[in-house]
Amino acid sequence: MTLKAVLFDFNGVIINDEFLHEKLIEQVLLEENLLLKPEEYHKFCLGRSDRTCLDDILTQRGRYVNEGYLEQLIKRKTLAYQQQLESIEELPIYSDTVDFIDRVSQANLKMAVVTGAIRAEVELVLNKANLADYFQVIIAEDDVKTSKPKPDGYLLAVDILNQQYTDINLKPSECLVIEDTFAGIEAAKLAGMPVVGVAHTYPFHMLQRLANWCVDYLSDLELDRIQKVNQEII
Repeated sequence: MTLKAVLFDFNGVIINDEFLHEKLIEQVLLEENLLLKPEEYHKFCLGRSDRTCLDDILTQRGRYVNEGYLEQLIKRKTLAYQQQLESIEELPIYSDTVDFIDRVSQANLKMAVVTGAIRAEVELVLNKANLADYFQVIIAEDDVKTSKPKPDGYLLAVDILNQQYTDINLKPSECLVIEDTFAGIEAAKLAGMPVVGVAHTYPFHMLQRLANWCVDYLSDLELDRIQKVNQEII
C-alpha cells in the first residue's frame, strides 16, 4: 500500500500557541475563582479539546459541570483566543511545518487537520497564515463527540476524504499522522495510522518511545521516506 494522505494536528504542530492556550485556560478558571495548578494543564489539556480539558479540571475540583455551563466557558475562551490572534502581526507558525506542508502538497498527497481546537480558531489561523488552501478537510472539536486520545477524529477524516474523493479508497494505514502530544499519538495509533512525533512540545526522547518515527523538526523528515511509510514502519 502507498501513502495517500497526511493528517496534521493543529496546536503545537502548525501553530506554536500552547503557551497562549494555557494562559487563557488559566484566565477562564480564575474568573470561576479557581487557580490553575502547574501540573493540571499538562495532565488534562495538552493534546485534548478545550471541552475535555475544562470538564476534567472542573470535575477534579468538585464543580458540577453541565453542558450549558461548559459551552459558556468555551465561548469565552474562544473569543479571547481570537482577539489575541487578531492583535498579533505575525502568527507563531512553525516554519518547519510550513515547508513540510509545501513538500507534501508537491507530492500530491491529500492533507487534513485533525484537532481538538474549535473550527473557528483553526480557520482563523489557516486563513491568516495563507495555509487554508492546502487542507482538503478540517476535523475540529465541533465535529466529534470525543477528544484525543480517542481515535474518532482521525477515522472521521478518512471517511470525509473518501466522500470528497470517491476514487481514492483511502484506508487508515495509508495515512501519516503528525502529532506533538501523547494523547495525539495514542489517537493516531488507535486509528491504525502510523504517526510521526515532532518534538515541538515534548522532548524528542519522550515522544520517541511512543511514535513510529520521531523528529526534532519536520524538515528532518525526508519526503521519500514518507512516501514509503507503509513499507518501512507498518
